Amino acid sequence: MREVAVLGVGMTRFGELWDRSFREIGIEAGFQALVDAKLSSGDLGALYLGNMASGSLIAQEHIAPLILDYSGLGSHHLSAVRVEGGGASGALAFHQGYLAVASGAHDFVVVGGAEKLTDVPDVDGMRISNGAADQEWEVVFGATLPGLWGMVARRHMHEFGTTREQFARVAVHDHEMGSKNPNAHYRNRISLEAVVNATPVAEPLGMLDCAPLSDGAAAVVLGPLERARKFTDTPIRVAASQVACDSMALQHRRELTTMDATVVAAKRAFGQARRTAADVQVVELDDAYTVSALVSLEDLGFVPKGESGPTFATGAFGPGGKTVMNTSGGLKAQGRPFGAVGVAQIVEIVRQLRGEAGDRQVPGATLGLAHVLGGTGATSVVHLLERAT
Repeated sequence: MREVAVLGVGMTRFGELWDRSFREIGIEAGFQALVDAKLSSGDLGALYLGNMASGSLIAQEHIAPLILDYSGLGSHHLSAVRVEGGGASGALAFHQGYLAVASGAHDFVVVGGAEKLTDVPDVDGMRISNGAADQEWEVVFGATLPGLWGMVARRHMHEFGTTREQFARVAVHDHEMGSKNPNAHYRNRISLEAVVNATPVAEPLGMLDCAPLSDGAAAVVLGPLERARKFTDTPIRVAASQVACDSMALQHRRELTTMDATVVAAKRAFGQARRTAADVQVVELDDAYTVSALVSLEDLGFVPKGESGPTFATGAFGPGGKTVMNTSGGLKAQGRPFGAVGVAQIVEIVRQLRGEAGDRQVPGATLGLAHVLGGTGATSVVHLLERAT
């Protein structure tokens, strides 16, 4: 297996992009990544496109060749594959692109992620997003993704004494980071009181504990590390890329407060990279709901089980901390276009490792971790990226 590097990155603004089509934003992100990589479209061997629900959202299936076509590459006869895994769709597409380059099947590939979630009313968007849960054993009985994560939050409070304010601090942190990100859906700071007193959604979670439904696209170009310095002075090596899955329905899990798929994917990733959580300076992790961020910090190994709430409240994962969380603003502030999230996390990590993150830069960052969940943790994807020496 060859070592793989990220050669270029690109992304659109995330938010309510009513004046832009799915194909427009996908093509914009892809072209940005190609320009950044100093490659031409003729160098590419394949496209992997993460997307959860284009059929339901914009009545368009078969989207990977669509993007190729409108990029002017339809006659190049590239391999173009759509990858779906709920909110982890983009991260899974990255994993497929990584495997394609590592195996030698292709030298250069583009990995994209895109979603248009605001073209439908919010109630339809939430109905579609609930497709990442178990329809037969959860959704049909009235469970929603916020409701399911609300149960996880309530159980975490019961088992470990986690408080409502500790969940809320995640949202406050994310909006502080998002205020420094020009591509973020939300660039406003919010107070702890605002989060705690926000309109209830699924007790104990309120409106400001939940990431928005967003439009947006992100893309990266991957190639063999051995050739990376021909294109960039700061090659970013993919030190690990791992996927693990679990039961769809929460009722079938070993316990509610641990996402076993994340524990396993993280263990595999750290083993592949020969690193530990203590080596990571910047982490982009799943915070679709504030509780998912705290649970993920534990499952990834950054804090012992049950201690994420009080540890996070000390500011340990904020600016100046040993490991800084969600410098992009995370799903909560940067935005949550399902198919694009996992790729956008890679974009942020790469910019941090290159030293290109501006006001949100983590000084001296050399190793970053990206993590995202599909549904309530039925799929978990973990990538480790490091600045090559």
